[in-house]
Formats: sequence, C-alpha cells, structure tokens
Amino acid sequence: MYCCYADPEALVDPDSVYPIRPECKEDAPPSRFKPMPGKTLSARRWNASFSPDGHLDIAAVLQRIQRGGVHPTIKGAVWEFLLSCYDPNTTFDQRDELRQSRRLEYERLKSKCKEMEPSVGSGVVITMPLIQENGRPVETFRSNNSPEKVPETEQPEDVNGNAEVSVADAKDPTQTEKEEPLIKSEPVDEAVVQWKLSLHQIGLDVVRTDRSLVYYEDPLNRARLWDLLAIYSWIDRDIGYCQGMSDLCSPISILLENEADAFWCFERLMRRLRGNFITTATSIGVRSELMILSNIIKAVDPKLHEHIENLDGGEYLFAFRMLMLMWSMEYNPNLFAIYEASNGSSGNIDGVDAGPTDGNTLKKYGRFEKRYLQAGQGGRVNHPPLSIFLVASVLESRNRYLMKDAKGLDDVVKILNDITGNLDAKQACKEALKIHKKYLNKVKVS
Repeated sequence: MYCCYADPEALVDPDSVYPIRPECKEDAPPSRFKPMPGKTLSARRWNASFSPDGHLDIAAVLQRIQRGGVHPTIKGAVWEFLLSCYDPNTTFDQRDELRQSRRLEYERLKSKCKEMEPSVGSGVVITMPLIQENGRPVETFRSNNSPEKVPETEQPEDVNGNAEVSVADAKDPTQTEKEEPLIKSEPVDEAVVQWKLSLHQIGLDVVRTDRSLVYYEDPLNRARLWDLLAIYSWIDRDIGYCQGMSDLCSPISILLENEADAFWCFERLMRRLRGNFITTATSIGVRSELMILSNIIKAVDPKLHEHIENLDGGEYLFAFRMLMLMWSMEYNPNLFAIYEASNGSSGNIDGVDAGPTDGNTLKKYGRFEKRYLQAGQGGRVNHPPLSIFLVASVLESRNRYLMKDAKGLDDVVKILNDITGNLDAKQACKEALKIHKKYLNKVKVS
C-alpha cells in the first residue's frame, strides 16, 4: 500500500505567475504550458540535479526539459545555464564568486552610463525626442535629477540690436600669433552622441513592450528594462540598440530578480542573436538568415517555395519579424568557455571552434545540436540555428492556406499574422526538429 501525492507545482496556474492586466485578459492569449508531474522540470527536480558541492547534471536537466518543459517558477535560474552564463561543471562557491564579480562590473558600467546620462538608474524613462542643434544633440526631456540645458554664451546687444564689441575684443590686423579663444568648446565624443541618440528609441519601445502584463504597471520595472537596454547599447557599440531588443530583454528582466544577473543573461542571449541586428548601407543582418530560410523551404517543400517565389516573395522578407523575435536554441556545452575566452566582449560566435566532443559530452547536447555532430557538421557553432527551422515549421503549418489563399504577399503576411497568440510553441519546436532532420538528409544526399 502506498500514497501518491500530487506535485504542488503542478497545481500552479502559469498565468498566475505572470498575471495579465484585467482589461487585457480578453485579448491576451492564455498560456499553453501545462505542468506535467513526472515530466516537467520542477523546482524539486531542479534542486535535486545538483551535487552537494554544486555540480549540475545538465544531461539529466536537458532530458527533463525535452519531456515536459520548465516550470515557470524556476525559469530564470534554468535560463542562466541554458544561455551559458554559468558552467555546470563548477561549484556553488565558484559560481557565487563569478556572480559577484559580474554584479560589480554591471554597477561599474551603470555608474559610467549615469555620468554620461543622469537618467540611467534614476527610475526615469526618456521618451521625448532628441533634436540636433549645431550638429550636437540636445535633449528636450531629461530626468528630474539632470541639470537643465545651459544656453550657449551670447554676445550682449546694444539698444539697436547690434552686437557690442569692445576695443579690447577687436583684433589687430597686424597680429599673426593664434589667440586662445575666450570660451573653449569641449571635444565631442561621437560614441557618446550615438549612444544618447539611441536612448530615445529605447524609451519609445519600453513603454509599449508587454503592456498587457501587470509587471509593467510599475514604472520602476519599465525603468529597469530601460536601464538594461541602455547599458547594453553602450557596451556593444557596433550594434547599439535596435528595435526588437526590448522584446528579447523583457522576459529576462521579469524572470531574474537581480538587475545585474538579468543584464548578463541578456548579454549572453545577444551573443547568439546580435548578428540579426547588424545593418550596413547595403544589407541587413537578418537577410542572411532569410536566405537560409529560403534554402530550407526550397529543400523540404519545393512546391511551397515555388509558390512563394511566384508571389515575388523569394527573399522571404515577410518572415523578417518572426526571425527577429522568435528565438529558440538548444544548449551547447562549449559556449561558456567560448564566451569567457572573449574576455566579456560582446561579439558573434560565428566561426569559433566549439571544441572536441566525446560520448559523455554528446549527452549534454540537445537533439538539434547533436544531429549536427552526428552529421559531421559539429566542431563549429555557425551552422543554421534552430530559430530558422522554427520559422520554417510555422510556414509549413500554414502550407495549405498559403498554397490555396495567398494570391499576393499581403495575403502571406495576413495568414502568418493569424498565428499571433495562437502558436503552440512545443508543437512548433517538434515540427522544427522534423524539418531539421529532413533538411540534413536532403543536404547530405545532394
């Protein structure tokens, strides 16, 4: 005889963890995630995955996640490992030491940004536009703690409106040496100028990010998101800030209680995604992924690809927003070492050796990454990411509608927009893995 006790976490409504504002409940889609006792990675199972000194059995964790997902109450802690903030093969003490050093570095960065823009860390979100005055930025709105704009020095005028010039100020035409100006202008730091200009767009995006959540009713939480994005924009000057980053950062800001921890988790995420935001005069960063998406659909569903091409959509620009905002990736055990070797600088990981793998290491990869290794494409981390196959799965799920009802690109966009709030993420990932397997087989044969 035995007693069966229900897992108390299985009784938690995921929607109660991140509550929706009452006036938005009708429009907000309900969560599709349902905790499954014995399958979902719960807090109890998560804690049991650590050895007494802190080593994490990442293979067992991945297996659990693949079976039933991650319970919302521990997502923040789990994401820190999945996004390679920490190495599972370290102790509690080693990770605590690294966490504290990162928190100190974040405070240093925040102080530096506050020197340049007093609104950083003040609980104020800048949303008013910046205007150019004589080629230099002048803010039309600043935090209450920031000094007012000091007007430029003007020459006094006489009663007739003519500028007065004293005898002492008159230049001697015979004088040849260079006189020092009475008022010296400070040199303009273009990096600071560009960073300050980005704060306006950050402010605009923050106030409209995840507006249906109760969490963002608190202005301090909006200001926290603004700080995270502003500081990242400063450290990654090649990218700065681009629209879409607020949507990527928002869930991390919500999941991780400590602001510094949230920042470094977001920074790790951007290591994988920042290439999408690189824009030059002739190309946009996500265009290469759109080309890969085109090749994938052409390989696995040539009829759909031909139909899209006939609609003049061969460049797949209609999938731009999905690729920018729908991110999905699996754990790669080598990335932590790669990130640490880069000395904390933000940068792409394309072309970086992922390192050798043996039988035990192979168990620490997700099924997606493992297939690349088995197909002989391991050792590099610049292969097509899972997110592209996820978008491909969305297109395949709408195959019938696209083939039958899409008479133009506007129809394609409308059909794809209908998935907003209705996407079954778990099913989409399953289909993405099927497409990935089919694609690898096609490429291998060709």
